[in-house]
Parts: sequence; C-alpha cells; structure tokens
Amino acid sequence: MTAAKPALPKTTHPFVYLFLILPFGVTAGYLSVTVAYQLAKAGVGTVPIAELIAISYIPHTWKFLWAPVVDTTLSRKLWYVIGALACAFGTYAIGVLPMTTASLPALTAIVLVSNVGATFLSMAVEALMAHATPDQEKGRAAGWFQAGNLGGVGLGGGAGLWLAEHVAIGWLPGAALGTVCALCCCGLLFVGEPHATHRRHGLAHNVLEVGRDLWTVARSRLGYLGLLICFLPIGSGAASNLWSAIAGDWQASADTVAMVNGVLGGLVSAAGCIVGGFICDRIDRKHAYVLFGALMALCAIGMGLAPRTPATYVGFVMLYAFVTGFAYAGFSAVVLEAIGTGAAATKYSLFASLSNMPIAYMTAINGMTHARFGAANMLYIEAAIGFAALMLFLAVARLSRRRQAGAAMNPAHGPV
Repeated sequence: MTAAKPALPKTTHPFVYLFLILPFGVTAGYLSVTVAYQLAKAGVGTVPIAELIAISYIPHTWKFLWAPVVDTTLSRKLWYVIGALACAFGTYAIGVLPMTTASLPALTAIVLVSNVGATFLSMAVEALMAHATPDQEKGRAAGWFQAGNLGGVGLGGGAGLWLAEHVAIGWLPGAALGTVCALCCCGLLFVGEPHATHRRHGLAHNVLEVGRDLWTVARSRLGYLGLLICFLPIGSGAASNLWSAIAGDWQASADTVAMVNGVLGGLVSAAGCIVGGFICDRIDRKHAYVLFGALMALCAIGMGLAPRTPATYVGFVMLYAFVTGFAYAGFSAVVLEAIGTGAAATKYSLFASLSNMPIAYMTAINGMTHARFGAANMLYIEAAIGFAALMLFLAVARLSRRRQAGAAMNPAHGPV
C-alpha cells in the first residue's frame, strides 16, 4: 500500500497569507523607515543610508540560488519557522545597536543575515500559496499576500519609529517587532502542507527535476514576459525606501514621517494591494501591471511639481503608497499565473529575485540623484526610467505576439 498524500484544506482564505508574510514586511519597514530616520537624524548622509537599504535587497535578488533547498528538503512550514525566527532575532539585534556611522558595518552584517532568513520565510509562503490557490483567485490571493507585505512595512516602520521617538528604552522597538515576527508562526495552523512533488528521489535528482520545471516556465511566452516585466523598473516603488530619509525637504516632522510611512501608509498600501488584486482577476494581469507602473510614474511627477510642504508630503506619499499596492499585487498575480504549482518556491523566487533588482538599483539611483540634483529631479528621473521601461516591455510583448502568431501559422517553426 502507498501512503496517502497529505491533503490541503478545501479552501484557504487569502487573509492567511497576509498574516504569514507580515514578518517579511516588518523587517523591511523597520530598516527603511525607523533605522533610516534615526541614521539621518544622527547626521548620516543619504547615500550611506540608501546603500544600506540597497544591500538589504541582495539576498532577495539572489535567493533563487538556494530556493531549490525549500522545494527539496524539510517542509514548507518548518522553513517558515526558521525564517520567522531569523527575522525576529535580526530585528531585535538591529534595535540594540546605536544608530551612528560607526555602527554601519555591524548593521550591514545583521541586515544581510536577517534578510537571508526573510527569503526562506517568503519562499515558504509563496509555495503554500501557489499550491492552494485556484487560477481564478490568483489576483485575490496576490492582493492579500502583498497587503501583508506592505502592511508589515507600515507596521515595522510606523510602530518602530513611534516607539523609538517616544520610549527611552532603545532596544524596545526592535524587541517588540521581533516578537510580532515570531508570533506570526501561529498562522501556519490555518494552512495545509502541500504534497512534496520534488522529494521522491535523491537530492541530485530532485534538484534536476526542479530545474526542468523552471525551464518549462521560462521558455513559455507567459513565463519570459513575466521574467522581463519583473526585471524592468516598472512599478518598483523605490522612492518609498527614502521617504523618511528625505522628509526634511518637505519640512515633515518625525511624527508625520512615522504616520505616513508607518501604520497609516501600511493601511493605504494594503488597501491598494487588495484593490489591485481584484482588478488583476478581471483584466489581463500583465496589462494591469503595466497600467499600475504608469500610474506610479505620474504620481512621482505630480509630487515633483507640487509645493514642498508637509501637506504635500502626506498627500503624495499616501497616493504613492496606494499605487505601490496596485503594483505589488499585479506583480504577484503575474507570477502566480506563470509558475503554476510544482517547484513553486524556486519558480516564484526567480521572478521575485529579478523584481528586487530594479528596487535595489532604483533605490541607489534615487539616493544619488537626490544628493546631486534635489528631490524634484529625483522624482522626475524615477518617472522617466519607469516610462522607458514600459515602452520597452510593450515593444517586446508586441514582437513576441507576432512571432507566436507566425509560429501558429507555420508549425514547422516549433513552439515559441
């Protein structure tokens, strides 16, 4: 007799993914809002802060290299626990350090280690989500998933900065947020462990099967267009990584920064994710992502043209956060549609790794352009790069459609 395959629950409400991915966002928000503001307040320049944030994206850029480990060893739930604890301890360790230039080497090391842990957490959630979500609900699941990601950024940034500014105990913000990360493991009680399709043979054979699964996706039109759309800086939302560091250009106070980049900003971006996911289940998901990227570029231009006042800062940061929610939901919807099931952690990680490249280099570009040319030109340059990326994607999509149509009329050419 063969052992019965473990069964998933008949339905897993997408809200579960919001809760499970929360530590991923908390880790990022604590760094990009709380730590960035404290470093800027201590006199650390915009460029070193931007470089520290950009470094945090390195593990997320290369995580596809170790993603097969999640698909071929242990269980997704156990990898989740390992990642959640790494996020928890990393957040606490960052909070213990003084926010000074002298702490940057230690901060960099802890940021790298905790973000490696965050990659295992995200891969575990992505695999659970890919196996449990029917095709017609992929946009909805993507919306809740990214709502947790961006909502976590708001929680990690807003609550962390508020505590840092109002509580005398320096390590308390990191300890509180680290506890939140650990408690999210309770969400595993509400989702089932998918069947391990790539763990039936030896490790080498399993990894080979994962590679074949990945290649099948990458060579399809939907797959390679998805890879391209993830690599290009369309809807990267990179400016949000520097809102706290450059808030002084709009005379925004610490409380204002904590509010709009924290809990309020997280709620707005989470709402954008949910709405964006709803849209992605009703129109072509790639077209939706392109539309969201155009809206983000227009928002950046509008903010650059507007007066430098605290009210302007609040209004446009909120609008940018809402559109960023659209873009993040669109990204996950495109990826879930392209990867199917199977080695979901590896396939999703390849897409996510590419998508983190534009966030990292656009954060660095924004930091340099702000230092040299000021806030307005930083926003204009981000918008210009975004529109250029949109035009490139549309050109490639049109060309690939023509080639696909030509192959359909002439089967001797083979599939594209």
